[in-house]
Amino acid sequence: MRAARFHARGDVRVDEIPEPATLAGTVKVEVEWCGICGTDLHEYLEGPIFAPTQEAPHPLTGEGAPIVLGHEFAGVVVELGEGVTDLRVGDRVVVEPYIVCGRCDACRQGRYNVCATLGFVGLSGGGGGFSRYVVAERRWIHPLGELGTDVGALVEPLAVAYHAVRLSGAQPSHSAVVFGAGPIGLVTTASLKAVGVEEVIVVEPARARKEKAHGAGADHVLDPREVDVVEAVAEITQGRRADVSFECAGIDQVLATAIRSTRAGGTCVNVAIWGHEATVAMNDLVFNEVAVRGSLAYCDDHPATIALVADGKVDPFQFITGRIGLDDIVEQGFRELIDNKEENVKILVSPAD
Repeated sequence: MRAARFHARGDVRVDEIPEPATLAGTVKVEVEWCGICGTDLHEYLEGPIFAPTQEAPHPLTGEGAPIVLGHEFAGVVVELGEGVTDLRVGDRVVVEPYIVCGRCDACRQGRYNVCATLGFVGLSGGGGGFSRYVVAERRWIHPLGELGTDVGALVEPLAVAYHAVRLSGAQPSHSAVVFGAGPIGLVTTASLKAVGVEEVIVVEPARARKEKAHGAGADHVLDPREVDVVEAVAEITQGRRADVSFECAGIDQVLATAIRSTRAGGTCVNVAIWGHEATVAMNDLVFNEVAVRGSLAYCDDHPATIALVADGKVDPFQFITGRIGLDDIVEQGFRELIDNKEENVKILVSPAD
């Protein structure tokens, strides 16, 4: 089968590779749509970062580059391994793309998303969504019901946002401020509105992204070049500041502003993956007893995320800004997202095309 593989920095190729075999307890999925993630772009521009190498293979897969990319994918069940009886061939499903040890302290706690040797299908070996077929353990297969697989490919990034919102403790009566209206900031905004948060503020300087923030459900959009964000948030919230805040940019000044925009006793959730060591003004935390917590990916969040979409509480179609075939993945996918990032949110790839 054909698959888009990461070989090295700036080197992603469509190769011919063997079709994976279905083993006992696994499910073979024919991928119909796979989204390009910011993590894929970072690997292309700066990698290997998460991608293992031949010199340092992933401890669970034993694989190193070249590896198949793609972890935001959905498709149709085409084969069931021995012992899998609760799915049918033809079911539309999304794959939660984890590779975990099941033995470390985090896994024993049920926090498998922070497994000590965590890996991802599409980043660490074990296949990836930019290929026609993926085989995964039954535990990672989530039925989509009547939802289409294009929507299914959006479940993974939406689950990232839902997980962060869940960890924040946000309630309908709360106010929230989201810093950054890139793909993760936008889906975080949509998730906040989906769970009923009444007042959502988004902070974003780029014109195109500000427009998308309104579409995702933002009640207020602030341009940090035009206003003092901390003062503006305080004014909108009648002096309280936000109950919860979300840092989705990975920038020191943005984190500082997020903390100062959070009310006394509130929570600031860091969703971004940082490319450098962050600098934090600890007194901003101490003097207001603001809690900062990290949020990584998702953990038992896919079923609830699928339900939000199925119930119409999130419109995933607004985030799809392009659909391409596998042969166009570099120029019309990766390069388009890199060179025109303000205009795009999610480009979906059809591995069969």
